[in-house]
Amino acid sequence: MVWDGVQSWLRSRPLVVFALLWIAGYAGACSLELPWLDIRTSLVSGALLGAAALFGSGLWKKPLIALLIIATAAAYYGQYDQGNRSQLAGVVTEEAELAGKISVASPVQVDGDRVSFQAVAESLIVNGAETPARGERLQVSIRLLKREEQALAEAWERGDRLELSGTLRAPEGARNFDGFDYRRYLRLQHIHWQLSIKGLSTVTAEKLGWRDVGFWNPLRHADRLRQQLGDRIERLFPKEQSGFMKGLLIGMAEDFEPAQFDMFSKLGLTHIIAVSGLHVAVFLGCVLWVLRRVGLTKEKTLLICIGLMPLYIIATGALPSIIRAGVMSMIGLYAAYRGKLKDGLHVALGAGVLILFWDPYFMLNVSFQLSYLVTLGLIVGVPRVSRLIPVRQAKLRDALSIALVAQFMSFPLTIYYFNQFSFLSLEANLLMVPAFSAFTMPVGMIALFAGMVWLPAGSVIAWVVAKGNALFFWAIGLMGRWDTFQTIWPSPNGLWIVVYYSLAAILVYSLTVWRKTRDEARSPKAGPNLLTAGEEIVQHRLRTLTIGGLLPLSGLGLCIWLAYGYAPEMGRPQGGQVQFIDVGQGDSILIRSPAAGKVMLIDGGGTVTFRKPGEEWKQRRDPYEVGKKLLVPLLKKRGVQRIDYLLLTHQDADHYGGLQAVLEQVPVDRLLFNGTLKPGAEVEKLFSTALSKGTELIAMRSGDGLVLDQRTKLDFLYPQPQDEAIRLLKDQNPSSVVFYMEMDGTRWLFTGDMDQAAERLVLQQGTGGVVRPIDVMKIAHHGSKSSTSPEWLSAWQPKHAVISVGAHNVYGHPNPGVLERLTNGGTAIHRTDRDGEVQMAVKGGRIFIRSKLKEAS
Repeated sequence: MVWDGVQSWLRSRPLVVFALLWIAGYAGACSLELPWLDIRTSLVSGALLGAAALFGSGLWKKPLIALLIIATAAAYYGQYDQGNRSQLAGVVTEEAELAGKISVASPVQVDGDRVSFQAVAESLIVNGAETPARGERLQVSIRLLKREEQALAEAWERGDRLELSGTLRAPEGARNFDGFDYRRYLRLQHIHWQLSIKGLSTVTAEKLGWRDVGFWNPLRHADRLRQQLGDRIERLFPKEQSGFMKGLLIGMAEDFEPAQFDMFSKLGLTHIIAVSGLHVAVFLGCVLWVLRRVGLTKEKTLLICIGLMPLYIIATGALPSIIRAGVMSMIGLYAAYRGKLKDGLHVALGAGVLILFWDPYFMLNVSFQLSYLVTLGLIVGVPRVSRLIPVRQAKLRDALSIALVAQFMSFPLTIYYFNQFSFLSLEANLLMVPAFSAFTMPVGMIALFAGMVWLPAGSVIAWVVAKGNALFFWAIGLMGRWDTFQTIWPSPNGLWIVVYYSLAAILVYSLTVWRKTRDEARSPKAGPNLLTAGEEIVQHRLRTLTIGGLLPLSGLGLCIWLAYGYAPEMGRPQGGQVQFIDVGQGDSILIRSPAAGKVMLIDGGGTVTFRKPGEEWKQRRDPYEVGKKLLVPLLKKRGVQRIDYLLLTHQDADHYGGLQAVLEQVPVDRLLFNGTLKPGAEVEKLFSTALSKGTELIAMRSGDGLVLDQRTKLDFLYPQPQDEAIRLLKDQNPSSVVFYMEMDGTRWLFTGDMDQAAERLVLQQGTGGVVRPIDVMKIAHHGSKSSTSPEWLSAWQPKHAVISVGAHNVYGHPNPGVLERLTNGGTAIHRTDRDGEVQMAVKGGRIFIRSKLKEAS
């Protein structure tokens, strides 16, 4: 009976079936990457599909048509992907000198001393030879050298032609396991090369008129409109709110204050500024209200709204989520105009197929995925969930059902991509989404439109909005500070996500049957019973099975599945792990003990910047910070929900810089350090943050020991004990924490940035019960010549050496003499600049090694 109902539902929605099969074909092609999936395969599949539809019969017809739809979609995706190739692939390998002419193909972003935009090649000279590459897309990055260059770059617009020279490089791929792959990110935008330029001395701009711009003219005017709207928002709203309002109203989220973004992100509220269906609904609601008030007919208002939607999509940045919402709204408006609007699911999936046919890469866009999943969930799930909520007030019941369905639908992708979830997210969305959608967005739009006509009128309305925003920000900040409700989740695999949605669907179905059975039992039967006695028995047994079996099993199963997703390693025997994370020119090492799974993080890398007086203009709004952008996302992706020991070997920026973000976002029990304090505001902030979070501070000295579990023991060899409890020390390298570790029968030495004088002191004072030779040595000070003396290597005789060092660093690390000494001693060398992240797993007294870049190659 249930299967008959499902079949009947699917038969009445052929577009739903087609869309699901088409997406399945895309997913298969994306996962398998088969070289023979191309236009020929697509044509053959299409021909067979047509033949099966026209001449097929019997039981095999529908399954065959389904398979052919999947095959056609896979071939179409394969052909599209194979067409995404660079014209310079056979000319340039990794790097080349380039000169030529390009056209600006995106809005130009100027942030401090950095300029970035996309460009299309007109004519290129690569390594001195003219190369046919017209139409090649490039990602351009310019580092400004003078303050006056900012104004020159800000004047560039889409369509302007630049004559320039610089260095052409292949974008960098992920250097850490589970790390962000910038090369893949650009490839999905059909960009295969980065052009890097220093200063504007080699750049000549040709300002073109509207007749010469041609194709770029509409987009150029859209950029100007967005810029004018953004400038007016800045004049209307306070500085601390203008970035938020630009993101909310016109999709310019790049000016959103990073601290505010983090506040929204903690509570799962970033979708508020990601222009999507909610924003389209508010925009259309305002337009429809105005048009109906001026006396236009329903048909005319619908046609005007259809015409305005492309303009709204362009004005808000044409992001995947707004394209999806805009196309859906135009289809829905047209269906309403024709009097055929009856199935929102058809509208949503019809829009999705159109968008994916236009650009199959949208399927891989997180914004598109989240937007579509939530939209489909709301269409299908809200009517069913709403009937299950025991609340009489209809508006409150609808709000609760919308929030619940949105949370359940977005949860798997949220933890997959962002690895965090707040148990206050539902409450925050229930409170804040209505506030922003019913007040801030519509009134903010009115303030913007009024301000474009007459600034004083808009300023009065904006003042009211700003007061409301201040209250909302206060509430969000208050909820965001309750760290107890924040949870960190490892990224689940595809199977976990499929099972999650299946269990959730079964649970909702079972609850629906239970609620229907209960309501029928409470109310007398109306009308004659048309079922036979046999059919009544079957229906009764089916309901009994559903309520007595599926309901408790699906509920319990979902709880167990969530617990497994939160801690997938719980109860499984694990080996020890030592992961040398590539943080550039710095150190960061993650250790997991084999028996108890204790987590120790050694150092956190850090971005070293050199600013002279008068160079404040170079400061960027959201500068790259290794802890926030690289280390914390990696820790979360790997399911590090708590750090038992955070060891700061010494207080140089390339070791402590990333730890500020770690302390702010990941619970830390104990912070181990060298017993000194380096003068400076950033170090003081780091220790103050640790104390405010309840982290215990422990100074480590030679002779101290630490047991992570019964199979992992640490012996600290340096620094030597001092008379003072805590002393100020500017030069930190000679006081780096040095320790020896035994893990499951293997021996390790971690050296921080110790110098040769410290090496001699360690050898002179003796190493107690430490066993030598060792298996792995972390080479001190990134392979600098000031460390790793011949005597030091002779004493320890390491089998493996790991050098944590930045690629193309300006210091010349690692030193050739150090490399020579290691090679002559028979030590295998692993370097993060060459190998990327180096991971070592300990199982049964053996060490298994893999590195990211070697594995990728």
